[in-house]
Order: sequence, then C-alpha cells, then structure tokens
Amino acid sequence: MEKLRKIDKVVNLAKTRGFIFPSSEIYGGLNSIYDYGPLGVELKNNIKKAWWDYMVAQENVVGLDSAILMHPKIWEASGHVEGFTDPLVDCKKCKGRFRADHLLEQNGIKPDFNPKDAKALKDIKCPECGGQLTEVRQFNLMFKTFMGPVEAKASQIYIRPETAQGIYTNFLNVMDSQRLKIPFGIAQIGKAFRNEITPGNFIFRMREFEQMEMQYFVQKKDTTKVFNDWKKLRMDWYLDLGVNKNNLKFRDHGKDELAHYAKKAVDIEYNFDFSKNETFKELEGIHDRGDWDLSQHQKHSNAKLTVRDENNKEYIPHIVETSGGVDRATLAFLMDVYEEIEGGRTTTTKSTKDVEVVLKLDKRLAPIKIAILPLSKKENLSKLAKQVFKSLASHYRTMYDETQAIGRRYRRQDEIGTPYCVTVDFESLEDKKVTVRDRDTMKQDRVAIAELEQYFKDKF
Repeated sequence: MEKLRKIDKVVNLAKTRGFIFPSSEIYGGLNSIYDYGPLGVELKNNIKKAWWDYMVAQENVVGLDSAILMHPKIWEASGHVEGFTDPLVDCKKCKGRFRADHLLEQNGIKPDFNPKDAKALKDIKCPECGGQLTEVRQFNLMFKTFMGPVEAKASQIYIRPETAQGIYTNFLNVMDSQRLKIPFGIAQIGKAFRNEITPGNFIFRMREFEQMEMQYFVQKKDTTKVFNDWKKLRMDWYLDLGVNKNNLKFRDHGKDELAHYAKKAVDIEYNFDFSKNETFKELEGIHDRGDWDLSQHQKHSNAKLTVRDENNKEYIPHIVETSGGVDRATLAFLMDVYEEIEGGRTTTTKSTKDVEVVLKLDKRLAPIKIAILPLSKKENLSKLAKQVFKSLASHYRTMYDETQAIGRRYRRQDEIGTPYCVTVDFESLEDKKVTVRDRDTMKQDRVAIAELEQYFKDKF
C-alpha cells in the first residue's frame, strides 16, 4: 500500500474535522474551488488578523478594501489585458490542457519561450495519456463578465486577478485623506480570481483565492533599504507564528524571471514537498516594482499621480510590494504543525492506541482556544460545565464537548489544534476547581473556577 504524503493527510484532516471542504461537492464539485468550514474560517480569519495587526502596526501603514469590479481601463493600464497570460497546450487525444512551462520544467528544461522551447515541446507527450500536444498559445487568465442589464449592450469588465491595482488607483485618495507623506504603505486583504490552466495541490493554486498585499510608496533612493527591511519583516512574521525555519527560505529571482516592470524580486518559499520535483514553492513575494504602476495609471487616466520631494521637485513614487496568499499561508501553517505520534500520548486510557495527530498551532491562530469537557453527562456536572463555558465564551472562541470518553475528546481537540482543555469533574462540584490540560506539554493544572479568566488571560 502506497504511503500517504503529508499533504494527503492534511487534506483528509481538513475535510473530516471541518477546516476545508470541496466546493459544490454534492454536485460533483467545482475544480480547484474550496469552501472553508467552521474551523477553517476561524483559522483563516486568525491568519488575516495576525497579518493585519502586524502590518498596520508598522510605521505609516494604513488599510484599504477596494472593489472586486473595477473600470476595465485599469487592466489595460496595468498590462493585464495584453500580457496576463500563461502558455497553453492541449492534448490532441484526451483533450487535456496543460501549462507548457510546467511541462518543460517537469522534463528538466527551464522555459524562456523562445524557438528552442517550442522545439523541445515537440518531443514531450501528454502526461495523462501519452498523446501528441498542440502548438503553444497564450491564454489570458482573467475572468470576464458584463456590467449592465442587457448582455449584448453591456460593457465587458473583468473580475480582478489581483488586489494591488485597487491600491494604486486609490493612492491619492488615501494620501490626501489621511494627510500622509512619503514613505507610507497601504495594506489590503481581498479576493482575487484567475482562470488557471492547471490549478492544484489543494488550496495552493486555486481559481478563487484571497491575497494579503501591501504596497509601500517611497522615493527611488530609498528602495533598496525599504526592500531589505520588508524582506526581513515578512520572514519574521512567519517565524514568529511558529513556522519551522528549516521549512522557509528566500529565493531571488533571476534577471530572466523578473516581470518587465520589476527591478528586483525575492520569494519566501515554504517546503510544501508536493513531489520530488516540487519541494520548496512560493509562499510570498517581495518586489521592487519601480515607478511603473503609478506611471502607467497616470498615463492612461490623465490623473496627476506625482508628489513633491524635500526640494519641491515633482516625482512619481516607487513601490515596494509584499504579496502573500491567505490560502497558501493557511496550507503552510497546517502542514508545518501537523504531527503524528506513534502509539499515542494520551495517558487516560490503557487500551492499545493508534497514531495520534496533533496540530501544534500558535495560540493566536488556533481556531478553538479552549474546550470545556465535563467528565460526565450527569445533570449537576453538565450544569457547572456550561457555566464555565459561558464565562469563557465571551472572551475566547470556545467549544463544549461531552460526547465519548475523555481520552477521545482530548484527541479530537489535539487534532484541531486547541491549546487548552478544561475538564470539569465530580471534585469540581466540591472544591469549585477544574483541571486545565496544555496541548503541547500535557501538563495539567488545577485552577479555581473563579480564577479561570485571569489564568487564561495570562496564557494568551
């Protein structure tokens, strides 16, 4: 029997424990679209909150929430209409579709899409059926829709493929309304949509996803320092939230990889270990975009997007961007903390134990902070346990569980990353104390019910 990969185990846990479900599953699903379940939405919101609190705490960084639907000329100015494409090939036999650059990379060829690449592709067969592939054609990744009551007469518009353009077009609005001076940043979290040819690897590459982006506006002379500062800050964020440093690395883009507007780019990569050929993959990018973005929007909109320096000289600000995915971060955090313990570690039962799964999520990210577990369903114990639950539920995301043996309930909470379990036993009726179990250390503290709020305030 083939051994399951870690990603397969995480996918299975995500569904069975209510983190992430295939979208539209009862209708057969929708390829590479996912829904976040009760625990998944809590985890995702905690990740977004951790990012937001970290970013807007930096000097001169403010927030924005721009629209998903935008004026179509924005995407002409940004180059998306003309150049936001991937190289596509079809299989003539099974009609499968593939990204040509991915096929070349899988065969050990670094693609540049020159005549040499086209020649190399002729020797590559369909990875699904071995059939012959078509010539390469460029496929635009933007979803189109129509605005107006009658489709035939309505304006064609695009569903945004990234959140950054909403920041650039609001640059002056934000600067003037908040009385900001260069340097400053604008942070945004929002949905984006790309009609990917070959999405996959669970929530790593999807057609509907969520971005966490920040655009920092600077003078040209300061870009190198600002770039290096943000490079460190973004790596520190993942490390502070508990990601194993051995699973993270920087990768500088070569000159042949850079986008046409980019001066410099570096990726923070995570060891997703999808396959032998795909170990470290992009988690977040830090980019020196130069003054290209604001220059393009000034040119296409006829709006003046210049500012003045200390010598009263007009200039267009340069931009340092940090761009990460909420979904990729969610997957990285889940994979990084997923741990299997052979033989189990729960000591409350003497029966033979299978492998126990523990998600050692950082307390700030854990979907459920505290679980309340009455030792019995007896009315007097349940009544006290529910009082404890109500006293904590207004401060922390809390779960009440009284089904099955206490050992099984501990294991369920370990599997979803709950840092603390509070057991209400029959002694609690007498001494008004409960037992608090730590997920990571397994240490148990006997704490007075009246002191629980302060106890957890110190812990969190």
